[in-house]
Amino acid sequence: MRKVILSAWVAVLPALLHGGGALGWKAADEGLTQEQAVPPQEKAAPPAKPAAPATDPANLAGPKPSPEAKIPGLAPVNSKTYVIGAEDVLSVKVWRDNDVSGQFLVRPDGRISVPLIGDVTASDRTPEQLEKDIAERLSKFIKDPQVNVGILAVGSKKYFILGEVNKPGAFPLVVPTNVLEALVNAGGFRDFANQTKILILRGNKVLTFNYKQVTRGKKPEQNVLLESGDKIIVK
Repeated sequence: MRKVILSAWVAVLPALLHGGGALGWKAADEGLTQEQAVPPQEKAAPPAKPAAPATDPANLAGPKPSPEAKIPGLAPVNSKTYVIGAEDVLSVKVWRDNDVSGQFLVRPDGRISVPLIGDVTASDRTPEQLEKDIAERLSKFIKDPQVNVGILAVGSKKYFILGEVNKPGAFPLVVPTNVLEALVNAGGFRDFANQTKILILRGNKVLTFNYKQVTRGKKPEQNVLLESGDKIIVK
């Protein structure tokens, strides 16, 4: 009997020393399958998904911008009628070409310098006219360029208010502005301002404006639209 027991111990001893027997007995006792008995860290990880391409083909096939698309932050001017002048700040956007796009200050000579095409005359043109000129010049380097020109800041058209107002100085003439609106922009009158004889100097002409009459509905023709360079003097 002792020989039988000793023989059994000799048979199982190597398996116990290498740990295989313990794992095998546990798996058998708990009814685990062969796959479940494998440690989690040894299981094969699921195949990784291929990385998405850096450039989305769907974006490349996107529609071209509408000619009526507006550039954020533009001054409220009409691109069909506004005439560009020196000191205006322009935004030139070329679709899908950031190297050519940018902000440009119109120089005193009336020109801007655009990459690839050099100096372009901007003064005395509307934004739409300038768009066509830039697009035509860029067509030598870019296929079918889509150009959008906007006015970021108006510097070429100003009127001036001097004298007894709360905020004298120069004001941009961005939208049509009459004398009464200009006085409001200047913060109104100081205490001792003469409100009945306000002068508007326009070149060689001198116009008069009576604030009290106009605000009472009398002689509204005095409330003229201002022109660039007009000087309003309140004594």
